[in-house]
Amino acid sequence: MFDKLKQLTKETAIYGISTILGRFLNFILVPFYTNIFPPEEYGIVTNVYAFIAIMNIVFIYGMDSAYLKFASSDEFPDKKETFSTPTISIILTSVVLTIFVLIFKQPVMDFLSIKPDYSIIIFYTVLILVLDALAMLPFIYIRLENKAFKFTAIRVGSIVLNVLLNIVLIVYFRWGVEAVFFSNVIASLFILICLLPLYFKNLRLKFNNILFKRFLKFGLPYLPGGLAAIFLHVIDRPIVEHLTNLKTLGIYQANYRLGIFMMLFVMMFQYAWQPFFLHNAKEENAKEIFSKVFTYFTITGGIILVTISLFIDDLVKIQIMNKSFIGEAYWGGLSIVPIILLAYLFNGFHYIFSAGLFIREKSNSVPLIMGIAAGVNIAVNFILIPVMDIFGAALATLASYFVLAAGFFIVSQKLYNIKYEYSKMIRLFSLLTVSGFIYYYTIVALDSGIFLKVLFLAVFLIFLLLFKIIEKNEFMFMKNLLLKRFKG
Repeated sequence: MFDKLKQLTKETAIYGISTILGRFLNFILVPFYTNIFPPEEYGIVTNVYAFIAIMNIVFIYGMDSAYLKFASSDEFPDKKETFSTPTISIILTSVVLTIFVLIFKQPVMDFLSIKPDYSIIIFYTVLILVLDALAMLPFIYIRLENKAFKFTAIRVGSIVLNVLLNIVLIVYFRWGVEAVFFSNVIASLFILICLLPLYFKNLRLKFNNILFKRFLKFGLPYLPGGLAAIFLHVIDRPIVEHLTNLKTLGIYQANYRLGIFMMLFVMMFQYAWQPFFLHNAKEENAKEIFSKVFTYFTITGGIILVTISLFIDDLVKIQIMNKSFIGEAYWGGLSIVPIILLAYLFNGFHYIFSAGLFIREKSNSVPLIMGIAAGVNIAVNFILIPVMDIFGAALATLASYFVLAAGFFIVSQKLYNIKYEYSKMIRLFSLLTVSGFIYYYTIVALDSGIFLKVLFLAVFLIFLLLFKIIEKNEFMFMKNLLLKRFKG
């Protein structure tokens, strides 16, 4: 079993390279953009990428989840047909959606506040959507083949190309905001060119109607679910602005983004987890393995939560060329960071619990769960923000992700019951709860120094062992694995 977990850990680390680099470069580009573009132009970038995030889901309409399910199954042995059928469907629907967006170009521009001078951005946007849609299934193919290094190399190459083009076009050629989207088009095109060999190897002009119906039956429920997920992630922003003001929203957004440390961990895990549980679902001890995965994931996430919470204020106040990592005007919102970190941890739980839905091929409940979670986010925001300001908004995010995880857990357990290590989880969350109270009422209230924070973290780690949340053999396994990874 440890060999299986070792494989998952290895692939999580490899996938994490591209994920971490991508998110880090996004951090770098934000101050770069905001020092080059006036606020109204950077607002165009924000609006268009929100539109792209939503339309990405529409362009793929659940075919990614369906392909992940059926390509890893022995039910359809013709792997080329399994690849070709959804790919042909995506190509045809991408053409239709592209025509639709271009016909309604002006209303789309008005909705996104794009001035006529920047109309070219709509064409770049459509190209990005089409190229990203065409790259989706080949990327899943690579993951199912356990070619994590190839996946990472392509992703990293496109990210570096995107950043370099941004710098060259904006700084040296004096392009305006359109350079942001043109750079993205070229980076997406680079990805597709790298994936062309997979198209030549697997794509053929044969469409299996029976298979396609199975794809739609499994995948389509992920369309409203995916849209609900997007709203789940962003709906709090306009609510915060509506109930407070733009300044408060800025403070909230800046500190919310510091949750990236947990988000990166969850994303790294997600990339490796889905192929892992599909490949190992038929193992005799599969459920035992999946239970251990949940335990290790939660423990690791708990350690990240405590560590980042303790040292986040020291991190954001680091001075580089007389500029702090986060401006002093935003420091008043640092108290929401632990809540956002915990929310992202619960978001990771829902990925783990989704295994049962994939294995049993039951996704009909996904839109309902996502919709309920989004509804909870909206309701709790309106209830708590007037009372607790942005801390209430952070709690709303936590509540929505808790409901999301709980919903997936309940449905998945009915379909594919797994005996998780509940006793350890109770002990761990009890320890985290006590640590949270101590954090807010001593570390934060007294503005404790580094020494006390390091001592606090050391005591927390010791209690993980004393409460047998981490067993001695598991501790040695993880220690040896990390040492081996560090050396090699």
